[in-house]
Amino acid sequence: MIDLRSDTVTKPTPEMRRAMAQAEVGDDVYGEDPTVNRLQEKAAEITGMEAALFVPSGTMGNQVAIAVHTRPGQEVIVEAQSHIYNVEMATMARFSGVQPRVIFGERGIFTAEQVRNAIRPKLYYLAHTGLVCLENTHNAVGGRIWPLSGAREILEVAHAHGIPVHLDGARIFNVSVATGIPVAELVRGFDSVMFCLSKGLGCPVGSVLCGSREFIEEARRVRKALGGGMRQAGVLAAAGLYALEHHVPRLAEDHENAKILAEGLSQIPCLSVWPPETNIVVVEILRGPTAQELAARLKRKGVLVAPAGAGTEARKLRLVTHLDVSREDILRTIDLFWEELRGL
Repeated sequence: MIDLRSDTVTKPTPEMRRAMAQAEVGDDVYGEDPTVNRLQEKAAEITGMEAALFVPSGTMGNQVAIAVHTRPGQEVIVEAQSHIYNVEMATMARFSGVQPRVIFGERGIFTAEQVRNAIRPKLYYLAHTGLVCLENTHNAVGGRIWPLSGAREILEVAHAHGIPVHLDGARIFNVSVATGIPVAELVRGFDSVMFCLSKGLGCPVGSVLCGSREFIEEARRVRKALGGGMRQAGVLAAAGLYALEHHVPRLAEDHENAKILAEGLSQIPCLSVWPPETNIVVVEILRGPTAQELAARLKRKGVLVAPAGAGTEARKLRLVTHLDVSREDILRTIDLFWEELRGL
């Protein structure tokens, strides 16, 4: 089965499994797991932050950051199609007691001027702005890269108002490989950043939250409150260390496969394809089957793709390349799309 639904479906490589099996472990709630500690030190080094914290998921990493940066009754500025706003189950309201203030970006990217206009005046009867969140790459708009100059302008505006900025950098290594800009430079100036190990880097579990030592000290407390205190987590952290040491450069292969996939599908008359910037291809079906119908037909032929959007009449598909998808798989997928859509 060719699985293009997400880069979260990857399986650990034999070498990664070996590293996991051989991991030295301890009790991480006591701070005594040496492999977890090495992963956190490595993550802090790569991001240029003072400290880091291993967490079970990207959602937990984002929500821990929101809880640390804000206090109940505040607002968090987010983009309308962002992961934090759409698919993290309103946890900012349920756990941190804050609400989103939504900005509609241009294909997912908002501007410093929009942020300036969204920041609440310091009037006692208004909810004050507690945090600004960016997402890079922006998942829902096809893995789009947030322009570095625009991010820097947003940081300047927010910090001028005394507001911290968190980066949902779930796929920040995709950005770095695609642009050639080191991760530390991409995240410079952010008050915190979360990145996922379980997406393109190919780990079975885990994300890392990075920030100042004071921020991470409080984040550890919040992680525990969310049920994220893990014990002998070194078997998972070992996968993260292996990925950071071996799987980052190969993300370029995923990006190239995404381009080949997009180019091939764009030749089909009834499809409109967003040119991918990283490893996510968004396909709009202009006529013929709905996204759900086409996904079901492709599944019967051995290809898994994900409908993008709610409802049975959705007409967009999302296809994500990753380390378990080969060039041959990409070419086979293009052929199967042609089989299903020829003549439309």
